[in-house]
Amino acid sequence: MALAGHEFLASLGKTRLRPGGKEATDFLLQNAEISADTKVLEVACNRGQSMMEIASRFGCSVVGVDKFDYLVKEARENIENLGLTESCSVELADAQDLPFKDECFDVVVNEAMLTILSRSKREAVLQEYFRVLKPGGYLLTHDVMLLEDDEKLRKSLGKTIKLGVHPETFENWMSYFEGAGFSVQNYKPGEMTLISPKGLLKDEGALNAAKIVRNGMKAENREYFLSMKNFFMANKDKLRYIAVVSRKLK
Repeated sequence: MALAGHEFLASLGKTRLRPGGKEATDFLLQNAEISADTKVLEVACNRGQSMMEIASRFGCSVVGVDKFDYLVKEARENIENLGLTESCSVELADAQDLPFKDECFDVVVNEAMLTILSRSKREAVLQEYFRVLKPGGYLLTHDVMLLEDDEKLRKSLGKTIKLGVHPETFENWMSYFEGAGFSVQNYKPGEMTLISPKGLLKDEGALNAAKIVRNGMKAENREYFLSMKNFFMANKDKLRYIAVVSRKLK
């Protein structure tokens, strides 16, 4: 069975697996109130890169959850290797049933996950985020946005990255957050940088970007790698990332 697009890119050596890369993540963190006393939850933490960056940058406590055993294991190993076990921890959990008490986090971070959820699951997950956030807490999300509602494009994206996806228009994304009780405070749309030359250089640096391309062009990877690259190039005027800063005001 072929790997989903983000796991395929990870197998090539890519470390940032978000549609807007570092630019989008930095925007989110710059627009939330995070200090050493902030309690942060990252849902779908993958291999722990973002949560380790947050803990290192702000000196705060970060809990990560992921529903896949192998990712939890890798995240824990990465945290231990960087000596961050006092500030970072990872648990096996599903976003629809978070194992935490009500109102126990100041910030919830969730990047590149809402896009892959069905619309009913997305609503349930947002309600869980609302539940575990303290009043005044921040929800920081980062997903794929369509400039126009286009079901054919949704299906083509899913086929290309071998994963069911449900990206939304700007208006639809806003309606999800507001429907869950959040107040949208700020947002930033931008070009998809996941596999673009400019994005690879900015997110991975010249050496690792070259390594990723080199691995992608190996015989066993070339077809999949080029199909992703060509799809995103062909649809660069139809797809964007959207980073959204929302807040629980009650």
